Amino acid sequence: MDKPLKLYKLIILYILNRVDFPLTNAQLSEFILDEGYTTYFKLQQAISELVESNLIQEESTHNRTFFHITEEGAEIVYYFRNDISPAIQKDINAFLKQKRYELKNEVSVKSDYYRNSNGEYFVKCQVIEQRIPLIELTVTAPTEAEAETIANNWTKKNQEIYAHIMSQLL
Repeated sequence: MDKPLKLYKLIILYILNRVDFPLTNAQLSEFILDEGYTTYFKLQQAISELVESNLIQEESTHNRTFFHITEEGAEIVYYFRNDISPAIQKDINAFLKQKRYELKNEVSVKSDYYRNSNGEYFVKCQVIEQRIPLIELTVTAPTEAEAETIANNWTKKNQEIYAHIMSQLL
């Protein structure tokens, strides 16, 4: 195996193993590319190979892809953690400590839409906390454009909507 590619894979697995929420491709890229560990194309190759070998799981929506570590991936990190230098581990831990709240907030709000049997669109809106939905709302939209607008507005206005719903229910 290509030693640098092995290291990139271990870095990705180590990062995903250190958080209790999924990360997006952009979030993984932010650390790895900003630190200058590899190029964008090598990073994408590493991610793709990790997905293919079931060490990370991919969850896609219309506008984002999320990655979770699998049990097999966590085992690999455990057995090969010493192949990641202490300096790199320290950099990763510092990055996660500094950005944890921001990273978690970015991925805790999800929205996606899909066409139903009536030709309309279901828009599924969620706020996830520790892999459990805090709120889950499914709305029907007559067109794909409206479904996309609802999904985008959920990302921007979910806190207001959640607060309003809770005030009405309580």
